[in-house]
Amino acid sequence: MTSDTYRPGDAPAPGIAAEYLPEAATPIPHQAPTPMGRLVATVERLRREVLQAHAAADGRALVELAKGILIGQLNCTPAAAARQLDVLCRDSGLSPLELAADIVNQAARDHVTEVAAEFVERTGAAEPAERPTAVAVRLRTAESGVLAAADDTQAVAESLLTNALEPLGAVAVAVWTAVPDGSLALAGHAGFPPREAARWRHVPPGVSTVARLALRERRLVTLDRLSGEGLPSIGHLLWPEGGRMAAPTGTGGRIHGVLEICWPQPLAPQPPQIERQIEALAELCARTMDTSPPHDPAVAEAVLPDVSELIDLAEGLQDPAVVLTPVLDPEGRLTDFRIRHASSRFVDPVGRPRGDVNGALLLEAYPMAAGESGLFDIIERVHATGEPFRAERMSLTALVDQIPLTSVADISVSRHGAAVLLLWRIEDETARLADILQHAQRLGRIGGFEENLATGEITWNAQLYALHGLPPTAPPVRLRELPGYAHPDDSAALGRFLRAVLRHRRPASVNLRLQRADGITRHIRVVAEPVLDAHERLHAVRGAYQDISAQHWTEVALAATRDQLAHTEAESAERNRLALQLQHAIMPPTPAAIEAPGMRIGVRYRPAETESLVGGDWYDTVVLPSGLILLSVGDVAGHGIEAATGMVVLRNALRGLAVTGAGPGQLLSWLNTVTHHLAKHVTATAVCGIFDPSTRVMRWARAGHLPPVLVRQGEAGAFPLIEGLLLGALPDVRYVEREVRLEPDDTLLMFTDGLVERRDSSVQDSLGHLVQAAAAGAGDLDARLDRLLAESRSDTDDDTCVIGIQVG
Repeated sequence: MTSDTYRPGDAPAPGIAAEYLPEAATPIPHQAPTPMGRLVATVERLRREVLQAHAAADGRALVELAKGILIGQLNCTPAAAARQLDVLCRDSGLSPLELAADIVNQAARDHVTEVAAEFVERTGAAEPAERPTAVAVRLRTAESGVLAAADDTQAVAESLLTNALEPLGAVAVAVWTAVPDGSLALAGHAGFPPREAARWRHVPPGVSTVARLALRERRLVTLDRLSGEGLPSIGHLLWPEGGRMAAPTGTGGRIHGVLEICWPQPLAPQPPQIERQIEALAELCARTMDTSPPHDPAVAEAVLPDVSELIDLAEGLQDPAVVLTPVLDPEGRLTDFRIRHASSRFVDPVGRPRGDVNGALLLEAYPMAAGESGLFDIIERVHATGEPFRAERMSLTALVDQIPLTSVADISVSRHGAAVLLLWRIEDETARLADILQHAQRLGRIGGFEENLATGEITWNAQLYALHGLPPTAPPVRLRELPGYAHPDDSAALGRFLRAVLRHRRPASVNLRLQRADGITRHIRVVAEPVLDAHERLHAVRGAYQDISAQHWTEVALAATRDQLAHTEAESAERNRLALQLQHAIMPPTPAAIEAPGMRIGVRYRPAETESLVGGDWYDTVVLPSGLILLSVGDVAGHGIEAATGMVVLRNALRGLAVTGAGPGQLLSWLNTVTHHLAKHVTATAVCGIFDPSTRVMRWARAGHLPPVLVRQGEAGAFPLIEGLLLGALPDVRYVEREVRLEPDDTLLMFTDGLVERRDSSVQDSLGHLVQAAAAGAGDLDARLDRLLAESRSDTDDDTCVIGIQVG
């Protein structure tokens, strides 16, 4: 059967594979010879014949197009062209449909041709999954179907799905139209149930969908899995795990809509040739959606769209306006915009007259529009999508003698047919300053006024009405009437203020309590100055009211706080003074050396440098009734009167307990009981020693305190550390005691941590430094103690007690 004798109902045209005819090759199961079975078989046969007829019609249109090309090239009759096509088919071994696609590709050399040629080049050296010629056949067949139904977008969608997309595994296709208000309308669909298509017939502006993403980015968008993107779209409940591809459809720089394709399964990464095929199909859709006459790039500048109505609209606007039309290159791509008209209110930033701007290209007249401001991109997007754009306080830059000058303006861009209307409003400096002033008055709660004394006219701003608690329709309060709205106690100050302004004609200010009609009292500062005429006569008074209520109550609160702080400081100073007196009364800083049997005892006490840090350090040396000598130092934690009184309690308790003749371990155990039960919330450290002058043996114990240091024959060392918990931590503690036999000329040092403690060193390091200083010392006991205090490395400003015992 030749290619020019196709009839509806015949078998598919040669070259159209059965896989391109969905369900056409599916065998019909045997039906029972019942009326319902016969009806089902008839409906199935008719449906199959309709699909075959559609495929045959699309293929026949492509063959007829090839025959027309041969008629033009060979200058022959239609019959001769048909015979020539048969001869070429026999010689080449191709089907009439494949040969027709090749002939159309050679003659057209359009985007569809580029896609097919690229596919052939990329797959020529490999074993492709489908024949390269099948790509061209499929695309040309789809093109024939689209052109045959150019006025029916629904038929276009069905043709695309049947002829081009089902072989790629797609199950549905949607063709969206971009409406100028920013919404999307479903112009055609295939593969979706009717109810699903009805639900998605209109997508309002601002709703994010797959098609909206492609429209906004103006490029092909591929989603491997729709559920992973969180974007709703038509059919997302039918194939939630399927892939999507969406390509904007446009011509001449304008985007008319979006072609969206659905796959039932996740979409693997597609090769470039498949993406080019999708873009070619989107271009086919754009041809059917573009209602403007075919564009001829050769006469792009000669045939311009009629924008007379848009020019009339621009002239009727109060703001400067420019009418722009697109400029396309020979391949139909947007390159620039031509300024078709600049309105009469147009002011060129460079100072050129309107005549020099009218008719110029946008990027030639304003090259900075393609720079950081992005104005050209904005105009291009509006022209492509039809969605208007508005922005406030946008920076616009123009070149003046190669110097960029920037101004701030409100911008509005909208598309009208094939043209674009650009409006801007340069920010007026006076209006901007007035807006800043009004903003500052509102933030500062300041209301301004002017009172014309000649005419009696009074002008208030809105903030002043708010301060008075009056509606904007109420009559303003005259300056002379102000005492009637103020607290009676402010009458005298108001009188002086009015006399200074109205009689003496000099600026003045006054603070008053404004009593409003709603019962609220506000603290107000009124500042006014006279306005004199040419004869130095008082003409008007201008001034301002400022609400200082917050400042007033803040000052009141600060004054009360200052009084409280002063009282607290006085109490604290008195407490420290009493603590210092108590401390000095019990332990004078430098008492006289004590002469005891077999030894000489020297004491040094250095109080804290800051009186507020009065501490609880103590020392005690006493000859007991038994002839033994009690030696002790201690430190109550904390500072202030509590530490000082705690120190007195523990020092006196230890002295009284020592009369019992108990050893130092037992004494510290009893002192811990006193600390825990009788001195609430007090903890302390201590070292206690009992020295027997007859044997020169000293028994000692410690409660969390640093051990004594022994200096013998020029060498110094600390006593071995023994166990001993600090006082007051637990109710019942036993303390270990040790014995040390002292030799003649030995020097024993007992001290508190104020002598060695440093913030940047460990206690052991500080104790090692003290041992070195004690070993290096020489001279009598008093000189040794004074040198230790002078060379002390302590930096904690704490009290310091040192007891030096020199054995005779």
